[in-house]
Amino acid sequence: MKYLSFVFRLLLVTLLLAGCSGKDETFTVNFQGELSEKKWAVTDLNPDLPSDWSSYGYLTFEVRSTTTQRFELRLYNGGEMRRLNIHPFENAWIRASIPLIHFQKRNTQGNSMASIGKTARPGYWIGFSSQVGPITNIDSLGVAMRFPVNSPSLEIRNLTLTMTPQDSVLEPVPLVDEFGQWIPSEWPGKVKTIDELTTAWSEENTKLGPGDFNYGKYGGSMSARARATGFFRIEKIDGRWWFVDPEGYLFYSTGSTGMRPRSDMARTAGREYIYKALPSNEELFAGTTISGGGSDPSIYTWNLVRRFGSDWLPGWIDLTVRRMESWGINTVANWSDTNLGNSQRKAYVATIGGWGIETGLMGMPDVYAAGYADLVDKAAARQCAPKKEDPYLLGYFLGNEPPWPGRETEFTELVLAGSDTPMQKALKEYLNAGDTPERRKAFVYETYAKYINKVNAAVKKYDPNHLNLGYRYGGSAPPDLIKASVGFDVFSINIYGYTSNLDAVQKIYELTGMPVIIGEFHFGTPGRGMAPGLAQVKNQEERGAAYRYYVENAAAHPAMIGTHWFTWVDQPSTGRNDGENYNIGFVDVTDRPYYELVEAAKITHRRIFDIHSGKVPPVGIKALVQ
Repeated sequence: MKYLSFVFRLLLVTLLLAGCSGKDETFTVNFQGELSEKKWAVTDLNPDLPSDWSSYGYLTFEVRSTTTQRFELRLYNGGEMRRLNIHPFENAWIRASIPLIHFQKRNTQGNSMASIGKTARPGYWIGFSSQVGPITNIDSLGVAMRFPVNSPSLEIRNLTLTMTPQDSVLEPVPLVDEFGQWIPSEWPGKVKTIDELTTAWSEENTKLGPGDFNYGKYGGSMSARARATGFFRIEKIDGRWWFVDPEGYLFYSTGSTGMRPRSDMARTAGREYIYKALPSNEELFAGTTISGGGSDPSIYTWNLVRRFGSDWLPGWIDLTVRRMESWGINTVANWSDTNLGNSQRKAYVATIGGWGIETGLMGMPDVYAAGYADLVDKAAARQCAPKKEDPYLLGYFLGNEPPWPGRETEFTELVLAGSDTPMQKALKEYLNAGDTPERRKAFVYETYAKYINKVNAAVKKYDPNHLNLGYRYGGSAPPDLIKASVGFDVFSINIYGYTSNLDAVQKIYELTGMPVIIGEFHFGTPGRGMAPGLAQVKNQEERGAAYRYYVENAAAHPAMIGTHWFTWVDQPSTGRNDGENYNIGFVDVTDRPYYELVEAAKITHRRIFDIHSGKVPPVGIKALVQ
């Protein structure tokens, strides 16, 4: 393992702070209420700033926030607002250089909603918005926060316009300790020594045991049985859809994504000084089959080495299976480690790809290119044929959150403005018969139908035994997308919010007749150096209550056959590759469970069969707040 020199860190900090004047005025905001905004005239922040910002590259300033909650950075251009969401580090001064292009136009680079919707910076990350436009007459700047928790405050100083980025983390450093915890904040249970951590692991190991969920070998409920085929399938029984497991037991899928023995890799290059110590991936993953270790270290894996020793992978697999059995989680969901699924101990999903979206625009491959069908065929053969006889495989997800739905006009403009491609040629020929917004949109959906039909056929060709779980759409899929999604066995959608949006689920069901699975949802809370995620609650207890309400009310719908949490392990406090640093794990970076969430989930998982059967009602708000 390598440890960073204190002298080296101190030197870097000294250089970063050089030129920063403590005499410059600091502007402070205290956030209160459902929506709190503070607005300044630009000349009050810096009298030397012009009103036309269009010729500059970056809005640069220094900021410190007492919370990781996102705040809106608002520019007012002649009465019109431009907006970005800023997710800052907690209790640390940072210098932020915001690319002004993101106030002026929407990003189109990326093949999923996550990759197209945000960008990472050294001490914060940016979430894009659709409120963009000219910045030629900026008269004021505002910061706003929705539903602030614990009366947070923000300080801002030294605001200016620059041509080059000047991002950095100023102080205090280091920010992350050797266990992966956020140094500038305190919370109950924060680990101080390895002995404390070892004791906590030992206590968990002692009390972990099989739960009382009445699950069979593959995770189905032994309370009811249908025809067994040796593989997972779907069936509508008494007006309600179910998975049916290989033994014939009715199966409602309770899963977690990201069940991996490594956290999302924190970006360390150029930021080494903000970590007290860092492990070596070469040593962490030596002798394992874990792929994609990369150069950025996983401190979570370092803690697994501390827990199980250098041969930690079998120990992690065994612990994870025991946790699933104790907590009532019956499915290894998306983005999980293949070693866990291949262990033949729990039902799992397979996420497959290779359909050419990486070289396409906004997640759409060029289906008109010569050889596209052959590319799809080979990708399906490589991934599906080896799994054809696996009884533990629940089914295949084909892709994740395409970003073009609702942005079809932008997509066609990109195609027409880009290089000479077979798709561009096909679009031009299509528009020769009439170039209207409606025809452009129709071309996009016809292209998508060609794409998904080829993939569906190839998957079924090489594996006729397993379910096609579809494309994991993001948010609320528009009706045209729902109608185009033929050939799936299950309709999959990721729905973040305090409910599963049953109106949207019902619309999907009415248009397709398919059962529905929610591929992602979560609840997070600000603190421990991590942001609250896409559905914010006040504290850890509320995370558990929100889980119960969301899952039970979703499961009461006759079409719903699964709900998968995102994600198993907290994201790194310093951010994964796109910046996300959410407190959304079942376990934290030190490999300790969030028992408030776990205990609530166990209650729901004991009830889930009866809820989906219609025998008992889902939990209501009043029951949760008593």
